[in-house]
Amino acid sequence: MKRAHHMSLPDAAGARYAIVVSRFNKAVTERLLSGAKAALHAHGATQNEVFWCPGAFEIPLIAQELAASGNFDALICLGAVVKGETYHFEVISDSVVQAIQRVALDSGIPVTLGILTPLNEAQALERADPGKGNKGKEAAMAAMEMVHLIRSIRP
Repeated sequence: MKRAHHMSLPDAAGARYAIVVSRFNKAVTERLLSGAKAALHAHGATQNEVFWCPGAFEIPLIAQELAASGNFDALICLGAVVKGETYHFEVISDSVVQAIQRVALDSGIPVTLGILTPLNEAQALERADPGKGNKGKEAAMAAMEMVHLIRSIRP
C-alpha cells in the first residue's frame, strides 16, 4: 500500500530552525524575516536563531556552516537581489540559488529559498508585504513541511 507524504499545516514544535538573512536591501529583508518568524511562531516553532550576513552572496557559506553544525533541522535563507543596470544581478542571483541548493543536497537537511530576484524595489517590497504573500513566510512554511516530510522518510 502506498502512503501519501504531505502535510498542509505543519507542526513545527520541537524542530530547530536557522534563518539566514542578508543585510543588503534591509528594508525588504527585515519584512521577509518578520514573515518567516511569524509563520514559525504560528506553528509552534520555538527554537529559532537568526544569522545576519552582509549580502545574498554570503548566504550560502553561512548556510553551509550552519548545516555542518548539526544544530538545526532546517535552514531558511532570506535575501533580495534587485535588478540594476548591469549584469551583476544575473551573476549573483544564479550563483546564490545554485549554492543554496548545493548546501541542501550536500547536507541532507532542508534549506529553503527566500531570495527575491525582482526587477525593481517596488516588486521587492510587494513580495515582502506581510498581507500579500510574504515570501519569507512561504520559505518558513516550506521549511516546516520539509522537516516533517524528511522525518516521515528517515527511520
